[in-house]
Amino acid sequence: MKLWLDRVSSPIGTVLLVSDGRALRALDFEDHEARMRVLLRRYWGEVALSEERAPENISQSLRDYFEGDLEATGRIAVETGGTDFQRRVWTELRKIPAGETRQYGRLAAAIGAPRASRAVGLANGANPVAIVIPCHRVIGADGSLTGYGGGLSRKAWLLRHEQSHERKVQSAAGLSEASTVTST
Repeated sequence: MKLWLDRVSSPIGTVLLVSDGRALRALDFEDHEARMRVLLRRYWGEVALSEERAPENISQSLRDYFEGDLEATGRIAVETGGTDFQRRVWTELRKIPAGETRQYGRLAAAIGAPRASRAVGLANGANPVAIVIPCHRVIGADGSLTGYGGGLSRKAWLLRHEQSHERKVQSAAGLSEASTVTST
């Protein structure tokens, strides 16, 4: 299978975008390229990567996310491969609103497998499309940050970024509601 590889700058390092010209197949960080290649082989078999720019809708949506449009990654089509169970977990991850977190047990319950917290953790760790499938939004049962393929410092940055921008959106919405109330 032939896929495109693009390298895009971000506030947390160079991001690798692997696409087929239509959908995003992998997103990882440059210092974790070996891991990304292992996941690509696992899900798609032998893959030839050619250095080409990602489709503009993918790279622009990612730039928009980093600039504060937290819903932008929802506009990116993904093609992940993986098992049925993994895809169920990854689909559920995309339902976690930006600025919020979920514990592994709650995620397991949401997919109808309440006793599968460890399996959910394994699926979370095997996610080939970081940020877009927001595995960084999953935390430990005690509320602590747990492993992240891109490193815990990136996970912490992503969560702070989302919470900061979510507060700004909520604050702006509150101002709008307040001005609506006072004008009536």
